[in-house]
Amino acid sequence: MSNIIEITDFDAKGLDIYARMTEAQLLNKDRPQDGMFIAESPKVVLRALEAGYEPVSILVEDRHIEGEAKEIIEKCPDTPVYTASFDVLTQLTGYKLTRGVLCAMRRKKLPKVQEVCKGARRIAVLENVMNPTNVGAIIRSAAALNIDAVLLTPGCSNPLYRRAIRVSMGTVFQIPWTILQEEETGRWPKKGMEYLQSLGFRTASMALHDESVDIDDARVHKEEKLAVILGTEGDGLMDETISASDYTIKIPMSHGVDSLNVAAASAVTFWELGRISDFSGS
Repeated sequence: MSNIIEITDFDAKGLDIYARMTEAQLLNKDRPQDGMFIAESPKVVLRALEAGYEPVSILVEDRHIEGEAKEIIEKCPDTPVYTASFDVLTQLTGYKLTRGVLCAMRRKKLPKVQEVCKGARRIAVLENVMNPTNVGAIIRSAAALNIDAVLLTPGCSNPLYRRAIRVSMGTVFQIPWTILQEEETGRWPKKGMEYLQSLGFRTASMALHDESVDIDDARVHKEEKLAVILGTEGDGLMDETISASDYTIKIPMSHGVDSLNVAAASAVTFWELGRISDFSGS
């Protein structure tokens, strides 16, 4: 395979993506058309390729070239494949590669909110969820538990950060998502929520509040189109978001526990509210 390149120089420019560029530099907010991300592990890389993302280069542990990375390399015959031993790659990247494979890929242009929400009945909205682990876990739960799309406010961690992709197990490439851009939807929360309501969605904020109803409330379940809004760990949702919502909902707790981690709460909520057709209201 002519595209296999053995690493002999740590300072080679082609390795900057893996060894010297930060997540912010890869995102490239000033020139989003040049933005990149790094997918990690064979399964996740394959999901990204299947979703149509363009590979820039591949970094692979030498023992995986004819093993777990073989299918990826075969799908990318014109993509540079940098390779070395486990010890060299760990020294280069500063961490152990998950199953021996990293792939740098180009970002796509973000779709419009209206496009992502077309035909959706249940969507999740993340408000300022800044931890990439939580973002990845929430997206994985959304993909698995009947949520049709995910929207993120600009204050959220980007779903294509390496850790978010890894925690999501590549489901960021399987469920539609986009960022609520002010120029399209207006400023979040008031204008953004009005925009969602103009698309036919009723809004439900996850919050502990005097007026909160349980997530199994029949009125919430019976909504034809529902946007579930989740806030950042600790601070939760903004007061303005809660007051502008059609519903405020909570998960009933026991043993004196007042709340769950936002990722765990999302899984419980998506399971409950994603079951549209079989809910009897009883």
